[in-house]
This record gives sequence, C-alpha cells and structure tokens, in this order.
Amino acid sequence: MRNKHSENHMLERTGWLRAAVLGANDGIISTASLILGVVSASGARHDALVAGIAGLVAGAMAMAAGEYVSVSSQSDTENAALAKERDELATQPEFEVEELTQIYVARGVEPPLAREVALQLMSHDPLGAHARDELGITETSSANPVQAAIASALMFSSGAAAPLLLAAFTPMPALMPTIGVSALVFLALLGAIGAQAGGAPILKPTLRVAFWGALAMAATTGIGRLFDTTV
Repeated sequence: MRNKHSENHMLERTGWLRAAVLGANDGIISTASLILGVVSASGARHDALVAGIAGLVAGAMAMAAGEYVSVSSQSDTENAALAKERDELATQPEFEVEELTQIYVARGVEPPLAREVALQLMSHDPLGAHARDELGITETSSANPVQAAIASALMFSSGAAAPLLLAAFTPMPALMPTIGVSALVFLALLGAIGAQAGGAPILKPTLRVAFWGALAMAATTGIGRLFDTTV
C-alpha cells in the first residue's frame, strides 16, 4: 500500500489572515483607547459608550473601504500585468519561451532541460506559467478585494465589541483598569491566535500587539487627562 504524504502550508491563508488580524487588532486598540480617553476626561459612562459605538461603526466602514481600495489597486496592477503578458504571448511566442527558459536557467536548471520545461508548461497553460514564474502571481497570492474588505470590517467590529461590552457593564470605579487590562489580554490572545493560524512562532507577535496596544491606550488616557473635557 502506497503511503500518501500531504503538506499543510499556511501561505494560502495570508490574504484573509492579514486582513482579519489587522481588523480585530485595530478594533480592540482604537475602541479601548477611545473609551479610556473619554472616561479619563469626563468620567461619564454615557459619553464613553457613545464615542465607542461611533468609533466601531466608523472604524468598520473605514477598514472595509481602506482594504477594498488597497487590495483593488493590487488587483488592478496584477490584471494589467497579465494583460500585457497575454499580448506578448500572442505576438512574441518565441521570445516568451526564451524568457521562461532563462528564468529556469537562473534557478539552476540546465539550458536544454530548462527550454524543454518551458515548452511543456507553455503548451499546457502559457499564461499561467508566466504569471507564476515571471510575475509571481498565483491563486494563493492574488488579490481579493471583497474578501479582504469583509474580513476587515467583521473583525474590526468583533474586536471593538469587547471593550464596548466591558464599558457598558463594568462598575465605574473599576472601568478604566478593567478595560486596559482586558484589552491587553485580548490583544495578546489575538497575536497568539494569528501566529498559530499562520504557522509562525507565537511569542513575538503576541508581545508586539500587546506593546503597541498598551502604548496607544496610555497615550489616549494621558490626552484625556490633559484636556479634561469630552471631545
């Protein structure tokens, strides 16, 4: 009986994973920081909740729009490159064979074999061969604007919901330390989950998101105390 070996690579997750982690991270940091800043300035739960909800809605829409525009630009660039390659394949087929051959030679393949590989790949899927080996465009790495926008908006909202719920139900005397500590815990968990899902070491991403989250919350809390007024 022949054994089958399968490898589970994480690269196919990079597109949605990046958008999801970025969205949740921003949701936690921005909403927790906004609530802490308002509470430190006015001491009013109502003001903090209004600001937090407004921040959630505006942030989710901004994340979705930003991701969509950014990834759409990448997609436009990829499509333009593919269109140019498609035209060159139609008008300069021999040049394209030689171009692909030289790519394989540069990677260490002997010239006769490199040319044979180029010819066989181009007889099967010429555009796909050049997209992959010349342009570096694959199904795994290709841009998906809608997927990135939806993931960012949903994850931002999920991240922002946590400090909002704490702000709504935590007693006022304990509200600021509770939100601050809880946000750091959420951020650390998010960093660990993102690293594990992507197959990366856990410690560095966890410390990274926790550090920048603590810095953001400290800055907004300080600004709120400095101005001592609701903004």
